[in-house]
Amino acid sequence: MGSVTTIIMFVVLFVLMYFIMIRPQKKQQQQHREMINNLHVGDHVVMISRLHGKIDKINKADGTISVDCDGIYLTFDVNAVMNVIPATAGDEISVDKELAEKDKEEQQDDADAAEDNSYNAK
Repeated sequence: MGSVTTIIMFVVLFVLMYFIMIRPQKKQQQQHREMINNLHVGDHVVMISRLHGKIDKINKADGTISVDCDGIYLTFDVNAVMNVIPATAGDEISVDKELAEKDKEEQQDDADAAEDNSYNAK
């Protein structure tokens, strides 16, 4: 009886490990494969190194992509792509950067004006 119980416990443990660890990892790998197969020139991507860029070239034979990062072209393995940012989200990021730069310039202008006023008051 004791050996049958032990075998049942091992089977239950294996089934739990499958549903808790192996199955979710396979789903994640399948989603990543689908994402890589759906890459197109012009897509905005985030690499595993957190580098953001836009796909310039895709070489399916070598399994590499060329990414444009603000005028610097880097070549990566396609598996280094962590996330694809939809085009509309990429445009919003650019707009957010422009707004942040304008705000920074306005703050700098305000600081310069305050500094000029304090200098003139002396």
